[in-house]
Parts: sequence; C-alpha cells; structure tokens
Amino acid sequence: MKGLIQRVKRASVTIDGEKHSEINQGILVLLGVVKGDSEENAQKLADKISKLRIFEDENEKMNLSVQDIKGEILVVSQFTLASDCKKGTRPSFDKAEEPKRANELYEYFCKLLREKNIPVQTGVFGAMMQVELINDGPVTFMVEM
Repeated sequence: MKGLIQRVKRASVTIDGEKHSEINQGILVLLGVVKGDSEENAQKLADKISKLRIFEDENEKMNLSVQDIKGEILVVSQFTLASDCKKGTRPSFDKAEEPKRANELYEYFCKLLREKNIPVQTGVFGAMMQVELINDGPVTFMVEM
C-alpha cells in the first residue's frame, strides 16, 4: 500500500464540476493499493500517517503530527501509484489491486483514520476527479507499507 502524502493549507476534490469534499490545514493522501495488500498494511499506513511529524512547531521544526495540530485528512484513491514505468513508455498497471478489493481497503483505511478522531474527507473511488491543493512547503512524502 502506497500513500503519497502532501502537507496542505487546503485541498479539495471536484467531480463533474461540483465540489465533492474539501479540507483546511492537514494532509492530502493519494492512496494506491497494490496486489497483496491487506488490512494489516492499511493499519500500519494509517498509524504512520496519523503520527508522522511533518508540521512545524513553534521553533519551525517538523515536530508535530496532523493529530497534534488538529488537522484534517483528504484521502483520494489513485491506482496509478501502483504503476510500473520501468519498461517502455506506457505504464503497466499489473501491480494494482482489483477494484473491488482495492475499494474495500481504501474504505477500511479511511475508517481507521476516523477512529483516531481525525476529520477525514474522501474522493469517490474510481471516479474521474479534479484535485486542488495548496501544498504547504512544499512538503511531500511517499510512505509504503
């Protein structure tokens, strides 16, 4: 399971010209589910992201988590994170989990974050979405479990 996370001042998802969800300060998670991922991977990733100290404290050091700042998380499914671009010029998606199972793990991941009392917004699994964000820093990390 892969999470491309970005520290944001705000982020939103628009679908068919309508704003579907938005957050203020927090984390945008682009979530890729790979074949073989399990609930355990989702638990580890949710735990890591919820505790990752990527927000600045009063000394301008990355020392605070999204929970510490009472931030929000926007989770967007993104199967293209499971792509392989090593051969040729067309990405292979053979490593991406089947949609039904990927959606189950996506929903489970979001549930785990909510259980940590973090406000969570989402995109729509499998939908064509426009994601807008103001990356704070910029600060971006790839986290894999």
